[in-house]
Amino acid sequence: MNDKRRANLERLFAPKSIAFIGGSSAASAVEQCVRGGFDGEMWGVNPRRTELAGQPCFASVAELPEPPDAVFLAVPSEFAVQTVSDLRERDCGGIVSFTAGFGELGEEGHRLEKQLMVAAGDMAFVGPNCSGILNYVRDAALWPFYHTGRSVEKGPAFITQSGMLGNTATMNDRSLDFAYIISAGNQGMLGVEDFLDYLIDDPCVTAIGLYIEGLRDVKRFADAALRAMTAGIPIIAQKAGTSEIGAQLTVSHTGSLSGTDTLYQALFDRVGVIRVDSTVQMMETLKMVTVAGIPAGNRIAALTCSGGDSTMLADAGEPLGLTFPQPTETAAQVISALLPPIATVANPLDYTTPLWGFEEPLTKVFTAMFGDHYDAAVMVQDYPVPASPETYAPYDADARAFMTATRDAGIPGVVCSILPEDIDGKTRRTLMDGHVAPLQGINDALNAVAGAARLGVRRAAIVDPGALALLEPVPAGEATSVLSEWEGKQSLKASGVPVPDGRLVGGVDAAAAATEIGFPVVVKLVSEKLPHKTEAGAVKVNLRDEQAVENAIAAITESVTRYDPSVAIRDFLVEKMASAPVAELLIGIRQDATFGLVMVLGSGGVLVELVRDSATLLLPASRADIEAALATLRVSTLLNGFRGQAAADREALIDAIEAMAQYAVDNRVTLVELDVNPLMALENGVVAVDVLLRVMSPDANRSHQ
Repeated sequence: MNDKRRANLERLFAPKSIAFIGGSSAASAVEQCVRGGFDGEMWGVNPRRTELAGQPCFASVAELPEPPDAVFLAVPSEFAVQTVSDLRERDCGGIVSFTAGFGELGEEGHRLEKQLMVAAGDMAFVGPNCSGILNYVRDAALWPFYHTGRSVEKGPAFITQSGMLGNTATMNDRSLDFAYIISAGNQGMLGVEDFLDYLIDDPCVTAIGLYIEGLRDVKRFADAALRAMTAGIPIIAQKAGTSEIGAQLTVSHTGSLSGTDTLYQALFDRVGVIRVDSTVQMMETLKMVTVAGIPAGNRIAALTCSGGDSTMLADAGEPLGLTFPQPTETAAQVISALLPPIATVANPLDYTTPLWGFEEPLTKVFTAMFGDHYDAAVMVQDYPVPASPETYAPYDADARAFMTATRDAGIPGVVCSILPEDIDGKTRRTLMDGHVAPLQGINDALNAVAGAARLGVRRAAIVDPGALALLEPVPAGEATSVLSEWEGKQSLKASGVPVPDGRLVGGVDAAAAATEIGFPVVVKLVSEKLPHKTEAGAVKVNLRDEQAVENAIAAITESVTRYDPSVAIRDFLVEKMASAPVAELLIGIRQDATFGLVMVLGSGGVLVELVRDSATLLLPASRADIEAALATLRVSTLLNGFRGQAAADREALIDAIEAMAQYAVDNRVTLVELDVNPLMALENGVVAVDVLLRVMSPDANRSHQ
């Protein structure tokens, strides 16, 4: 975004004057703006009206008293291009285009939308085909629908690619007050990445929620998200659409293991975006991070007044990665002395009904509990809604004790109800005034706490956010080729990846080469036409003498000739047979047109697609991120030594994966995909047994070097 457009975006978000252009939809937007309390100038533009919803109306843009800072555009699409051009000539700041009928309609609509963007020039243009912007900081509603938000000094922002979801968000009965709601529409000019980048610098924004169907520029999004992390602005995303990428023009397994949703998850994990599964979780997580803050970790102190609630907390929290460490002996002694005899000291702690409603002793219990250095505290309490003030008295006493103890401990506090409707609005406001998040529904509440805790851990782990910046994707060239296995292995070997000792020979020299290497050996036919050799019978393993090698050459020749007569039977790779591994892994790297370099780690060997045990990273990746990804795999149990078996040489394994990742980064101009399957993790060392390497032609994409 150039400086002039950014300045115009600032005018759009802080307007002193707004023009509403169109008919009934424009009039509705005026009504919403008046109802919200906007105190700047408002004008209508419509040649058939003298007033628009009570505001003065002019026949054309040229007749406006002065250039408007913001425009709500709701004219038929056939008039939009000329109107936008007129606004540019008047030096308008920004436009919200409710007008539809552009890219969403297909090729002709795309053509018209391009004309619209040319006409907009350096104005800030939102849409087209969007609901608009609700600005609760300056009470400016560029929005034609009834909404229920209220004026605020600061709060979370919500950017959505679903216009009506913005309206839905304003109607939440969760005491979540937004600073801004932005409907991005077709994103003809300004997209999610632009709004995100802009809002990070707005002091009125405490957190940012996103409802996204897809990103136009993943690298810009990642850069903005990393900047948000540095600025302390949490981002919560609901990603719509979880279908996997369609069939890939690929010859490796990697494409089938990394779907679109997997790549978005890898992106969010990398840059510290909290992902949620529903809009309800979005609301609760925004409330959590805005009101209570970000926990430093996942150690939770949990409080209930019921044994059943305690069980529900543990059952719901543990699968989300939350832990409930038991109190230390010192803390347990203090707590035990304060609790009634019927109570048992534990975490989650059921402090029992005899203490319910007694603020002073409960404050002491909670304070003693939190003294064990937990990262956050959660108390379960369902309020009677509605009820008389005296009925609320014991509930309020417990809440005051909790607010005091969490404040003194300096940890985020959450009061959550089991049923979403069981915290009334007055109670929510009281808790929020005490910087305790009132979360509604135990499962959504714990998801919010877990998401915030993951962000806290991620923040602490990142030393240099700049090191996580993504590389620009390299466009695929038309000409690609698969290197022979020998060439691929030699290339990786030069980059520090261990490969078996081997020789590239003709069939008549294979037995002698095997003797030189030392038995047992493996023999493979080398041909670019056979990227996967097993199906063609082009591999023979565990050959223990020269005669076995000669027999293998004959068998491979016969099998491959039957499989594909066009394959030349010329070169054979004779390699030292690797010792039995602790585990087999797949390491796949490919160039994705949207996300750049993608690396998949997973269980390898012949069961790779059946087991589907994989983790995805975007490159470049740190050693710590590689270690963390490995730890998520089921095969990691084998790597650690399973049932008394030897453990793998984990350091050597990570060294090799790091070397492959660096190889991909260093060769990203020509790399299309790299598939090592299996990478054998040994008790001592590691070895890349099978390598597939596809590259672009040498002259492709020189500009990316």
